[in-house]
Amino acid sequence: MVAFTVLLACALVVLGALLAGAGAGYLARRDGASYPAAVLRAGAAFGATIGVVAAVTTALVAVAALLR
Repeated sequence: MVAFTVLLACALVVLGALLAGAGAGYLARRDGASYPAAVLRAGAAFGATIGVVAAVTTALVAVAALLR
């Protein structure tokens, strides 16, 4: 049951990161950026979202370890 919850959380994080990347690419393209520049911005937004989620998860695990 725990493995299913972890997999579901990972899928939701990746979906959120994909949506953030798609939104950033769309907005970059609407701003007049070329296709390669828009894809670069989308990739940067995707990577930043994954990085922020990883940092928050690490912080929550550290706080949970301190509370034990």
